[in-house]
Amino acid sequence: MRFGIVTPSFRNSAWLRLCVASVADQGVDVEHIVQDAGSDDGTLDWLTRDPRVLAFVEKDSGMYDAINRGLRRTTGDVLAYLNCDEQYLPGALAAVGRIFEERPDIEVLFAGAVVVDAGGRYLCHRMPLVPLKHHSLVSGNLSFLTCATFFRRPIIGSRGLFFDETFRVAGDAAWVVRLIDAGVRMAAVPTLTSAFTDAGGNLGLGPGAATEAARLRATAPAWARTAPWLSVAHHRLRRLLAGHYGRLAPFSYSIYCRDRPERRSLFHVDRPTFRWTRRPTLP
Repeated sequence: MRFGIVTPSFRNSAWLRLCVASVADQGVDVEHIVQDAGSDDGTLDWLTRDPRVLAFVEKDSGMYDAINRGLRRTTGDVLAYLNCDEQYLPGALAAVGRIFEERPDIEVLFAGAVVVDAGGRYLCHRMPLVPLKHHSLVSGNLSFLTCATFFRRPIIGSRGLFFDETFRVAGDAAWVVRLIDAGVRMAAVPTLTSAFTDAGGNLGLGPGAATEAARLRATAPAWARTAPWLSVAHHRLRRLLAGHYGRLAPFSYSIYCRDRPERRSLFHVDRPTFRWTRRPTLP
């Protein structure tokens, strides 16, 4: 099984180095495509010569255009996209490969992620749920993180389910709604595969996000638009029943950090929590 990982890039040299390293040391057959929009921050000084990646430098119309360009180029059997400030944990892709081999019926897999600050320190963890349409449309939040989302090639091949490039921020929600409408078979597993960096800024909290959230919400049924709290309450009940609000045993994770980019740094979590305090609006 070959993995195809796409990373959209623009002026994120320091973060991109860590992302590339986290893919390269997975110990599986992996093709890492970096779609760079023409960075002028020193990224291209090393990226185009890095043998661990296939780098394509060309202007794009936004993140989702860059992701689609990379997906069209990759030859992997299992695909994913990983942003510059995200990483895979050790052994992540091997674990994902085993799940896909054991579950040939599954087309899209959602796994868990550790949320860390800019220094790599633990903030919380997020476990996934298989997304539901109305919650995805009206809540403004997803039931998974894209850094821990993986899908088989036919999703973009025979099914043609690429990302909607007219979105700048909410393309993930629009994409998952299309998956649901297409009857794609999805599964969620409580396996930590990835690290998401919360550095204090996020496109999802900007003014453009509100506009795109309203665009998605307008496509929901009237009852869902009028009473979005119903979808949110149902989502929280699903999380409760899935054990997401329970206590997780202490654990360790290792990621690459900017102060020591040449090797992974080990972090031990004594008191894991599901509470993303720096993102208080997340259900």
